Amino acid sequence: MPEPARDWPQRIAAAFERACRDELEAPKPGNVHVFADGHRMTTGDFERSAAAAAGPLTAAGARVGGRILGAVEASFAAVGANTNLGIVLLCAPLAAAAESQPQDLRSALVRVLEGLDREDAELTFRAIVRASPAGLGHAERHDVFAPAKGTLREAMAEATDRDRIASQYATGFSDIFEIGEPLLAAELAASPDRRRATLAVHLGFLAAFLDSHIVRKLGAAAAEEVRRQALKLQAMARATARLEDVLPDILAWDAALKQAGINPGTSADLTVATLFTHRLRSILPTARNSD
Repeated sequence: MPEPARDWPQRIAAAFERACRDELEAPKPGNVHVFADGHRMTTGDFERSAAAAAGPLTAAGARVGGRILGAVEASFAAVGANTNLGIVLLCAPLAAAAESQPQDLRSALVRVLEGLDREDAELTFRAIVRASPAGLGHAERHDVFAPAKGTLREAMAEATDRDRIASQYATGFSDIFEIGEPLLAAELAASPDRRRATLAVHLGFLAAFLDSHIVRKLGAAAAEEVRRQALKLQAMARATARLEDVLPDILAWDAALKQAGINPGTSADLTVATLFTHRLRSILPTARNSD
């Protein structure tokens, strides 16, 4: 295994910030982006929180739980709100996996997940309570308000049936590697427009499953209606040559979602993680970076 370059953490941090900006530059329906703010948050809030979180998230040698807690605390210090808990939960293991410049990013990620322990759980529980995400309640096992009783991966596995972000810890980030990345690669192969590619990833997640953030706040029926509409817009977007051709329909749905207080936050977080994974691959040694 090669000795990591001295500036490697900074390169990972730059990849994280760029992924966050990529996500903000695309018109993701129901989420904050450069075309429209929403849910009492602005693009500036997300930009500042990404910049604040990048350092703790990519700290060399830090355990995953410490990265998560540090990034959440830094984000709160910057914007005073929970803008990026889901993003941090997904990107911290990816940053840790990339730290050794692995030959295989996904295999390195699985090793990171398998190495998570009770201290990672304790630190992550503190971060989740600090962020206080919408719909956070008590659980019979692995309650974030109680001392950790097992590893972070065990705690996440308990939540897989109600939280799509938690399920990534149990499945080796299968949604990122098997849904998000293929969609992103196909779109970028067809067009260099990263906004269109990011939109395709976001719609792909929205169409593939019920957004767990919507389910927690508004119920499964509301999430299913969002999924059905995403399928329609996904088909429209695939039938057009340019983002501008579908943009009016996308922004109309975006406004309707925000008017109704519907925020597909889980799909947005998975989109950022997909973009971060893609950015990490672009800085890893190309000849050795394959799954």
